[in-house]
Amino acid sequence: MQRAFWGARDPFSCVPGTAGAAGRAVQVWASLNAVRSVLHRGAVMTSLADAGAAAAPGQAAPAPLSLRLVLAGSIGNTLEWYDFGAYGFLAAIFARNFFPADSGFAALLAAYGMMAASFLMRPVGGVIFGHIGDRYGRRHALYLSAALMCVSTVAIGLLPTYATAGMAAPILLLALRLLQGVSIGGEYSSSVVFLAESAKPRWRGLLLSLCSMGAMGGTMLGSLVGAATASFLSQDELIAWGWRMPFFVGLLLGGTTLWLRHGLQSAPERSTEQPRSPLLQAFADDWRAIVICAVINLAGGVNTYTLFVYLVTYMEQVDGLSPGSALQVNTASMVVAVVLMPMFAALSDVIGRKRVLVASLLGFILFGWPLFRLVSGGTEEGAMLGQLGFAVLISAYTGVSPAVLAELFKRATRCSAAAVSNNVSRGIAGGTAPMVGVYLVSGLHDPMGPALYIICIALISLIATLCMTDRTRLPLP
Repeated sequence: MQRAFWGARDPFSCVPGTAGAAGRAVQVWASLNAVRSVLHRGAVMTSLADAGAAAAPGQAAPAPLSLRLVLAGSIGNTLEWYDFGAYGFLAAIFARNFFPADSGFAALLAAYGMMAASFLMRPVGGVIFGHIGDRYGRRHALYLSAALMCVSTVAIGLLPTYATAGMAAPILLLALRLLQGVSIGGEYSSSVVFLAESAKPRWRGLLLSLCSMGAMGGTMLGSLVGAATASFLSQDELIAWGWRMPFFVGLLLGGTTLWLRHGLQSAPERSTEQPRSPLLQAFADDWRAIVICAVINLAGGVNTYTLFVYLVTYMEQVDGLSPGSALQVNTASMVVAVVLMPMFAALSDVIGRKRVLVASLLGFILFGWPLFRLVSGGTEEGAMLGQLGFAVLISAYTGVSPAVLAELFKRATRCSAAAVSNNVSRGIAGGTAPMVGVYLVSGLHDPMGPALYIICIALISLIATLCMTDRTRLPLP
C-alpha cells in the first residue's frame, strides 16, 4: 500500500551501502552541494547535465547545462516579477497620477484593479506562448516573452499622466498591464519546461526551484528599488517624475535577460511528431493531469498572494502596524522563503515531490489557523513569528511545484499543458486572492476570515495531490 501511494521507485536506491536516515542525509547533502558546484565551476555543469540519460523516442539526449543556460532559463522570472513588485509598491502614486478621483480609496482600488486585470490575462499568455514553445521551440517562447515584458515595462516609464493626456493615460496603462499579463503567462511555464528538459532527473527539483526563487526575488527587488526611489526623493519629486525610475531600471534587467537568451542552445527543440494544435492535443491526451495540476496550483496562487501581498495591508489595517513594520515583516518572510526553496526542492529529489507537497499542504491545514492568529494578534513580534511559519510552509510548496509542473505532461504538448494548468489557477485564484481577503474580513467581520480561505484551498489542493502520479527521478514522459 505504501509503495503504491508514494510511487514505484525507491528514492534511496542510488546510495549504495546506505539506508534509512543515513541514505537520506547523503542524498540531501549531495543535492545541496550541487548549488555550490554551479557557482564554483561556472562553466559547463556536467553534474546536472542529462547527457548520459536515455533519450525519449523521437528526441536526442539533452545538451550539457552551462551557467548561461541556467541563468537564461531562470532570470526571466526575476524580470517579470520585478515589474509587479515595483508597480505594487508605487500603486498609491499611480492612483494619483492616472486615476484622479474624489475618493483616494477609489483611485487606489482602480490602480490595484489594473494589477488584477493583468493576472486575468495570464491564461491568454499561457495559450499563446505554450503554442509557440511546442510548435516552434522553447527558446523562442522564452525570448519573445522576455522581449514583450521588457518593452512594456519601459513603456510604462514613458507614459504621460492623466494631467497631460487625460483619459488616454489610464487606457494606455491598462493596455501595457494587459501585455505584461500575457508575457508573464508565458514566461514561468516556458522557463520551467526549458530547464526541466535539460536537467538530469536526480537534480531536476533543485534546478527548477530557481524559477520560483527568481519570481519571488524579482518581487523583492522591485519593492526594494521602489522603496529606494521613494527614500531618496521628496514626495513632490516622486509624483512628478521619480515613479518612472524603477521602470527604466528594469531595462537593465531586461537587456541582460535578452542577451542571455539570444542564440541560446539547449535540449532539442522538437520531437518527431508535432500536433497542429498542441493545446487541443494536450486536453485529448492529458486532460486528467491538466485538471490535477490546476487544482494543485490553487494553493500556490491563493497562499502566495494572500500571505505576501494582501497581508501587508492586513497588518497595517487590522493589526495597526506601521507601513515600515509591515514591510519589514513581509520582506523577512520572503527572504526566508527564498532561502528554503532550494532546500525543500533538494529534499524532494530524494524522498519524492508528493511527500513534500503533502507535508506542506497538511501544514497549512493544521497550522494555518494558529499561525494566522499570531499574525492578527496586533504585535510586530507575533506577526513576524506567524509570517515566518507561513514562509516555511510556502517555501516547501513553491520549491517543489515547478518540477511537478514539468513532470506530468508529454513533451510534444508540455509547454501548452503546463502553461494552461498553471496560469488558469494562478491567474484567477492568485490574482483575486487579495480582493477575497478584503471581502472576507469585511463581510465576516472576523480578522480570521483569510485563514479559513487558506485552509479550505489547501484541503482541495491536497486531495488533488493525493491523486497525482509522482515521477520524481524518472525521465520526463
